[in-house]
Amino acid sequence: MARLLFFGDRVPRGALGWDAATLRAAEELGILRAVGEEVVPELVLRPQTLGPAGVDGWIVSDRDEMAGVSPLRADHVLGVGGAGRTLTSLLPRAGSGLALDLGCGCGIIALELRLRGYRVVATDVSERALRITAVNVALNGLDGVETRHGSLYDPVADERFALIASNPPFVVTPRRAGVTRYEYRDGGRSGDALMAEVVAGLAGHLAPGGQARVLGNWEGAADRVAGWASGVGTWVVERERMDPAAYAHLWIRDGGTLPGSAEYDDLLAAWLDDFEDRGVSELGMGWVIVTASDPALRRVEAVGQQVGSEWLGAHVAAALAVHEGLERMDDVALAASACRVAPDVTEARHHVPGEEAPSVIELRQGGGLGRTVAVDPALAAVVGACDGDLPLGALIDAVADLLEVGAAELRADILPRVRELLFCGFLTLD
Repeated sequence: MARLLFFGDRVPRGALGWDAATLRAAEELGILRAVGEEVVPELVLRPQTLGPAGVDGWIVSDRDEMAGVSPLRADHVLGVGGAGRTLTSLLPRAGSGLALDLGCGCGIIALELRLRGYRVVATDVSERALRITAVNVALNGLDGVETRHGSLYDPVADERFALIASNPPFVVTPRRAGVTRYEYRDGGRSGDALMAEVVAGLAGHLAPGGQARVLGNWEGAADRVAGWASGVGTWVVERERMDPAAYAHLWIRDGGTLPGSAEYDDLLAAWLDDFEDRGVSELGMGWVIVTASDPALRRVEAVGQQVGSEWLGAHVAAALAVHEGLERMDDVALAASACRVAPDVTEARHHVPGEEAPSVIELRQGGGLGRTVAVDPALAAVVGACDGDLPLGALIDAVADLLEVGAAELRADILPRVRELLFCGFLTLD
């Protein structure tokens, strides 16, 4: 059984110990096919930890390179990979209401949403993906997941959701002869047009107070991505930037075509010609986080460092809540509030040999997005004194007195930067 369904090997039919009816049922379900006296797997079955409670589960998907398939079939349904794990980590730990898994693939996100308390609509343009999602829902003993066939928002045209999660087919793929259109990653649009459609459509399908988590790739600057959304708050996190050659290599290799072959060279030429013709010099990869309850949010940041996935969803949820609260708090109210330094924050000071004063002061975050922020002595002093006892205004005034600068001017300089530190999780309001 392990050889057949985990490693993807063909095995003698007698070795399974299944009777004829079981073999016939498995073949009708598309799990395997009989070839003479052997059976050949059509799918692989692998263990998967599911939900915030970490229950033991199983995921069925198409055979992949690990099971000896190369190149992949055009309608390949991907198992749980890095992108699926990342999107899972971005999800809230718990929720309620109706959620949408847009482009469900094997159904891993639909399962995660259901285990977090949502009722789920899972859509995909691939009938094969929807069948495999339905199998995985049943295999893990769940209900409350409805599958629908169609492109993007077509199957949910008039519906709104408490949460939309999507790992769409976002790969920028040349529209040229000889380039395989893998359904799981190619949405059939030129450039990053599909990504733009997904982001632009969120506002029309989020319920009041609803949120979205979307993975994607885009051409050029990440600022373009924030511009695709209107009427909702948008936070774009760029995790990586790549030049066209590196990007092409990544996705050609992902399809199972290895460097050194004539097919690889032809594909690389097609990708690079497409990028050159359209003037694309860089591509970005990352996340788009959207909130319908806070349309004032407009944030684009690059986060290239490694990020611990175990606290990612909680950090995103906390940051959105902080931003919403700060929007209702003017500088007078903020100055009257007390703050604390988050327990995962440390300070690093860099000195030029022989100099008493540091040349660089950095605040470093152990959790969240693992950010490092350069601060000046005034902000470092204010942050260092944030123990929840005194309000920010009093701390800033004391630092102004020590530095012999105007208190009003220092407040105008420090308070906007305190807002940023609160959003990022370096500080918390007491």
